[in-house]
Amino acid sequence: MGIRIQREVFDIGQLTRSLHANNPQVGAVVNFVGYVRDINNARKVDSLFLEHYPGMTEKSLQTIVDKANDLWPLQAVDIVHRIGRLAIADPIVFVGVASQHRQAAFDACAFIMDFLKTHAPFWKREDTNAGPRWVDARDSDRVAASRWV
Repeated sequence: MGIRIQREVFDIGQLTRSLHANNPQVGAVVNFVGYVRDINNARKVDSLFLEHYPGMTEKSLQTIVDKANDLWPLQAVDIVHRIGRLAIADPIVFVGVASQHRQAAFDACAFIMDFLKTHAPFWKREDTNAGPRWVDARDSDRVAASRWV
């Protein structure tokens, strides 16, 4: 189970393969990859800048993974989140989950993303033609996370 915060782009195929890693207990691997969009809230976005609080962010993500492990029988979890300046269409986040059964993998992946979006200490700034603006979790993100409590 891995949690990484990094500036470098990640290899989605390699991350997905490592979740299975020839483990005969794994029957399903589900992953989510988030990308930088060119539009947010009806405004054109030129780039995205992400900051985090080292140590605190990893601890927060580990707490989310621990809770997912309490709720579902997971074989592996991998989270990679990028920081720094990202261009349109760049991958931002990878969340991958391996389990014996698909429903546990689907549910755990959704749970982790929902809580990552609402509870992990990342700060996002969108750079737009109208100037920079800080982005908070959306109401829809909070509603999605509330379905798990």
